[in-house]
Amino acid sequence: MAEKKVEDFHTWAGIEMTGDLSGINPNFKNFKYKLFAQGRFGDNSTRFTQALIRPGIGYAINEKVTVWLGYDWVPTSRPLALKDSFNDHRIWQQLSLKDNYTIGTVISRTRLEQRFFDIPGSTDVAYRYRQLFKLSTPMPSVSLKVSFVIWNELFVDLNTTDAGIKSGLNQNWAFAGIGYHINKQTIVEIGYLNQYINRPKSSRPDQMFHVLSVNMLMNF
Repeated sequence: MAEKKVEDFHTWAGIEMTGDLSGINPNFKNFKYKLFAQGRFGDNSTRFTQALIRPGIGYAINEKVTVWLGYDWVPTSRPLALKDSFNDHRIWQQLSLKDNYTIGTVISRTRLEQRFFDIPGSTDVAYRYRQLFKLSTPMPSVSLKVSFVIWNELFVDLNTTDAGIKSGLNQNWAFAGIGYHINKQTIVEIGYLNQYINRPKSSRPDQMFHVLSVNMLMNF
C-alpha cells in the first residue's frame, strides 16, 4: 500500500516582467504584457523538477480590473513525473482584481486552464480552475521598502482524463514571506511556500513540498 503522503524540500526561483504597450502607441496604454520564467528543483533541491515559461497579454478594464489570455510551457520531471519526463502545455484565461485598503494591497486572481500533455496515449484536454488571494502589508516600523506577504491558491480539476487526472481538489499552495522593494518598479518576494498535491483514488501518495520561493517581480 502506498504511503498516505510523502514530503520533500524544493527551491523555486523566478522572474516576472509586466508592463503596458503605451511605448508603442499611447492608445495602447490599456493593453498589458506579461512574461514569467521560473525554475523548480526537487529531491531536496538537488535536481531539476519543473520549469515554467508563461507569456501573456492583457487588457486593463480600469485601474483595478484586468483580463488576461496566455500560454504556459511546463516541462516536468521527477518527483512530479511518475516515470518519464513530459511537457504540460496550458492555454489560460484570467481575471485579476487589485485594490488598496488600510491593511495593504489585496489581489484576487481567477484562472481557467486548458492543459495538453505529451504523455503517450493521452489525448484528453484537462480543464483546471485556480483561485488565488494575496495580501501585501507594508511594514514601516521595519523599513519603508519591506512588506509582509501572504497568499493562498487553490487548484481544482474540472474533469477526469486519460492522463490520470481525477476531477476534484488538485493542489493547494500557501505562501508567507517578505517583499523587498528594490526600486519603484522591482520587488523581490522571498519566503516559505507549502505545496500540497492531492492524489485521490491513485496508487501514488499525496505529496507535500516545503519550498524556498524567491521571485523578482518587475512592473514597468
